Amino acid sequence: MRLVLASASPARLATLRSAGVEPVVIVSGVDESQVVDLPPAELALQLAELKCAAVAGRDDLPDDALVLGCDSVLELDGEALGKPDDADDAAARWRRMRGRCGVLHTGHSLREAASGRVAAATASTTVHFAEVTDAEISAYVATGEPLSVAGAFTVDGLGGAFVTGIEGDHHNVVGLSLPLLRELTAELGRSWTDLWTS
Repeated sequence: MRLVLASASPARLATLRSAGVEPVVIVSGVDESQVVDLPPAELALQLAELKCAAVAGRDDLPDDALVLGCDSVLELDGEALGKPDDADDAAARWRRMRGRCGVLHTGHSLREAASGRVAAATASTTVHFAEVTDAEISAYVATGEPLSVAGAFTVDGLGGAFVTGIEGDHHNVVGLSLPLLRELTAELGRSWTDLWTS
């Protein structure tokens, strides 16, 4: 049984590898701007399902493949925040986020390539942000890290020092909930441990 990760995220890949899973990476190429006007948790799930379906529809997948699509958004004041548009947008977000908390939603869609059966759900984790200074925001944005990630922050990189607490699954904030993925694997009648690389 082989896991196919329909994502270009290095953080998701690293999370799976650290959990003993060596996936095949096939980037979906889905245009995320096509899905709009949905509540944040539903948006994350819809995008995950689109990414999963785009890769699962390929002819070159092994029969025993499980295809995983994921997408993350940060909910702040009821608004879904994906990747920032540019450095100014990232800095403005951080000025809104500092000293507050948001909810990081990650949609997960897991599909059996052979049968087309799908198990999907969203994991949500509350993230508390530090009261960072304008100078810290400028320095962080200048690194470029917040420009390529949902919510304009990481917990496993330079942004980790600006996160004061997490309520829920830490892995979900990185971009993939391992406990939820285990449950989705079981929902499809498979064993999580069968995904471990021997």
